[in-house]
Amino acid sequence: MEIAHRRVATVHFTLSDDSGQRITSTRGHDPLVYMHGSGSIIVGLEEALEGRRAGETFIVDIPPERGFGPRHEGLVQILPRTLFTGSSTPAVGEKLRAQTEKGPLEVVVTALDAEHITVDGNNPLAGRTLRAEVEVLAVRVATPHEIQFGL
Repeated sequence: MEIAHRRVATVHFTLSDDSGQRITSTRGHDPLVYMHGSGSIIVGLEEALEGRRAGETFIVDIPPERGFGPRHEGLVQILPRTLFTGSSTPAVGEKLRAQTEKGPLEVVVTALDAEHITVDGNNPLAGRTLRAEVEVLAVRVATPHEIQFGL
């Protein structure tokens, strides 16, 4: 059986950036189980999995527009420290929740100085070409319950 819309696939993968640095892997952990066509994985990986069968292994390079999207410099902001009224100053690398015109957005503190805090609302993988090494372990038809409610 091949991977197609509304089929459940079980895969192991290792995700690296274009310099070969490993980002994440399911190896040594539970594999990824997802319903194909549900939008639960990045588009470029889902496209590469289409039509694959259990036992297949492959490598695919995923450009930013098929992965986590391009970087948007408008999502990087330098804010005055006076906006942060909590009891402690956020640290570089700390995640914060910002309220925007379009609703809440998770941002990461990327820099601090005496007067400003720089935050970035881009996904950390935005703008990066990714390489996925994939092994398809199993493919099956989704149950009616899974189709209605998801995995």
